[in-house]
Amino acid sequence: MPASRRLHLLRHAKSSWDDPMQSDHDRPLNGRGRRACKLLREYVRDRDVEPQLTLCSTARRTVETVEGLKLSGEVKLEPRIYSAGAEDLLERLQQLPSELDEVMMVGHNPSMQVLVLKLAAANGPHSHELDEIRMKYPTGALSTLEFQGDWADLRPGGAELINYVRPKALQYQ
Repeated sequence: MPASRRLHLLRHAKSSWDDPMQSDHDRPLNGRGRRACKLLREYVRDRDVEPQLTLCSTARRTVETVEGLKLSGEVKLEPRIYSAGAEDLLERLQQLPSELDEVMMVGHNPSMQVLVLKLAAANGPHSHELDEIRMKYPTGALSTLEFQGDWADLRPGGAELINYVRPKALQYQ
């Protein structure tokens, strides 16, 4: 039986626009983003989200988001995630070694939103959440997908969305 894999796709938390001269790559999280990280940290801890590897854009706001989650697995900063399209991100995921069962990728929109929609089978039990994702994939949004097989086998429509959460919803739980 093929191995079950779990993929977490996270859009960075809310960033600051206070300094108009600051490059996009160097923008930090703002207060709302830091609060979102605390909510997400509790959420991933309570649900035993433990990626063995987190692939993260090198942008300051994504790095600060990952730091805020305090994950125990390896974090690998990858410059190409910053400007990659969904197809490029999928190709990167397909290169992951087979010994990894659980991986997180932290990046930017629209690529993260498009990747979730590309990978998730349209007829799963969470199809109503896919409708939400189609409308908006806000900062701090986290989607968890599952699929059978090796990372090289990951294909459009080949994963099931098993969970979707956004920080705003966590504030009211």
